[in-house]
Amino acid sequence: MFIFVLCLYFVMAKDTGAKISVKKDEDFSEWFTELMQKAELADIRYNIKGFPVYRPWAVRSIKKITRLWEAELEARGHEPVLFPLLIPESNFHKEADHVKGFTPDVFWVTHGGDKEFEERYALRPTSETAMYDMYGKWIQSYTDLPMKTYQSVNVFRYESKMTRPFMRTRELHWTEAHNVFATQEEALKDAKENLEITEKLLFGVMAIPHIFFERPAWDKFPGADRTFAADVLLPSGKVLQLPSSHMISQNFSKAFDVKFIDENEKETYAWITCYGPCHSRNYGALITFHGDDLGLRLPWDIAPKHIVIVPLLFKGKEEMVLAEANKLKEKLSKDYEVIIDTRENVTPGFKFNHWEMKGVPVRIEIGPRDIENQEVVVFRRDISEKLSVKLVDLDKHLQGIKETFTENMKTQAVEVIKEKTKDADTAEDIKKFIEEGNMVRTNFCSVEMDGEACAEIVEKDIGAEVRGVMFGKEEKAKGKCPFCGKEAKCVVYIAKSH
Repeated sequence: MFIFVLCLYFVMAKDTGAKISVKKDEDFSEWFTELMQKAELADIRYNIKGFPVYRPWAVRSIKKITRLWEAELEARGHEPVLFPLLIPESNFHKEADHVKGFTPDVFWVTHGGDKEFEERYALRPTSETAMYDMYGKWIQSYTDLPMKTYQSVNVFRYESKMTRPFMRTRELHWTEAHNVFATQEEALKDAKENLEITEKLLFGVMAIPHIFFERPAWDKFPGADRTFAADVLLPSGKVLQLPSSHMISQNFSKAFDVKFIDENEKETYAWITCYGPCHSRNYGALITFHGDDLGLRLPWDIAPKHIVIVPLLFKGKEEMVLAEANKLKEKLSKDYEVIIDTRENVTPGFKFNHWEMKGVPVRIEIGPRDIENQEVVVFRRDISEKLSVKLVDLDKHLQGIKETFTENMKTQAVEVIKEKTKDADTAEDIKKFIEEGNMVRTNFCSVEMDGEACAEIVEKDIGAEVRGVMFGKEEKAKGKCPFCGKEAKCVVYIAKSH
């Protein structure tokens, strides 16, 4: 499969601007591969499996996403830090659940030059074991709390499944927040606040609808008491985990000696939370969810450019058209991120396809007749609408597009969740709906460890996973578990994952 995809990249190497040759809902894998190349997002020909090269158009959006999260965290009192990439192996062994959960996925550094190290160093898969070791040295008194920090870094995990750019890779670009509190109540409040951040940015800015789940006991973050995660249901019917928030157990505090002297002069172990929005994966969900058969569709605040101006060049009138196009670009650049396409070796139709493929929200076409009539043609990518607009009305028209563009995408997106979430009461119906590309809501015996046996049946017989119970909205179980026949204690959601 990997060799085939490599060959496809070579075949299409100079085909940017061409349309995608397959429909998204008929062959998602091929659609995604062509989107990566034709929209110039990523190249998998770097010669280490699972390490794609991300190209400028994608990176500009990923940087915008990263800055959104950083700004929100700082507004809520987080301070930026930068911890080393390398983590001593001995740090992992201080917390038993964590070492069991993460060691199989670690990349190890064993040599410096020709010298073999006495101890292996991990390329950080996540930073609990690095950061908490220092927290134990920094925190002495209750006056040092709360401590709220974040860092935007790369993490590395030896992903053994089939990799795909943005969605499942061995190098992830993310922000991780690690916060320390005096009480369990404060920590739980913070874990829930992380979900508020996710809702505000993931749906509010990126227009990605999602469901918050509390993960089952067997699927918690290694070393955590509780794990909450936002799952997005993609049009393929599979879910992708996006930002997760964790109530870290006090086992970490004890392992790394994160304790403080409280107001009563008593030594107490602290409570810790962590939060990990992966921005490269958020971008993968964004382009996969909103993309269509013409290419990308990007929310207004995430698009690398808001407007592309395409001059329609006719022989003998090139200078006039280009002059007016540049004048328009200069004017609009005061309020928007604008690019102008002055290429002479391709047709206007090729340019239209090219910028629709890249998902620029607005295209403005201007030619000799438009100049004569003091108007331009405006195309908006969210609803594929094309209108002639008088220049005197252009500012108002563009402002209207800006205000409604992402809202339209939200409305369209929410329908996908409704359409692809099915209710089922029997194992046969659950399997049928999953095979048809849906997520299933069903009664279930338990999301504590006594329900793990039924979860294993789901994985083995249906090829899907129990994602957890909806968090923030109680759903009452009725009837029996479709897998063991016991009285159901909860309502869970079952889906395949990317």
